[in-house]
Amino acid sequence: MGITILGLHLLNAQNKTAIKGNAMFAPLGMINIGIERQLSSKYTLQLDGFISPWKSINNNHAQVYMAHTEGRYYFKEAFKHWYIGVNAGFGLFDLTKWNYNGTDRFQRGFNIMFGGTVGYQLQWKQNWNIDFYLGGGTSQGYYHGYESISPHSFVRYDDATGWNKSGEWIPYRGGIMVSYLIN
Repeated sequence: MGITILGLHLLNAQNKTAIKGNAMFAPLGMINIGIERQLSSKYTLQLDGFISPWKSINNNHAQVYMAHTEGRYYFKEAFKHWYIGVNAGFGLFDLTKWNYNGTDRFQRGFNIMFGGTVGYQLQWKQNWNIDFYLGGGTSQGYYHGYESISPHSFVRYDDATGWNKSGEWIPYRGGIMVSYLIN
């Protein structure tokens, strides 16, 4: 019953939808796109994905694939000015940790994220907005640590028999989204 009511509410023709792309990451060859749907006068729901397809940047692993769902509350009205949000996400990664630069070590695994976001949407032109935002929270990672022994061969450097686990409070989303509003 609740899902039916939510579905009918999302299909309401008076609610706006924004199609978005992150202008900060596009020049780096990273893709961050999303869709934000108005639920009521002050609430929206955003779904977005992030892809860093780079197998190597300066000989460091840099592949990341993330997806997030975020509920947003706008203090004035949906798609206008200041907002706060809560989010949940999932990611896959093949990365070199920041403190392993210059080594042949890297990590492969997945993470689960829960946190919040603060942002500001500015109307740029009719139907065009710019969304400045920063979000973060807890990131719980599960990974295997590897060391390259040749360009196409690697071995585990850690002693873990299963997944290594790592939990941090970190910023994990942010940028400048350019969005087009559809009525």
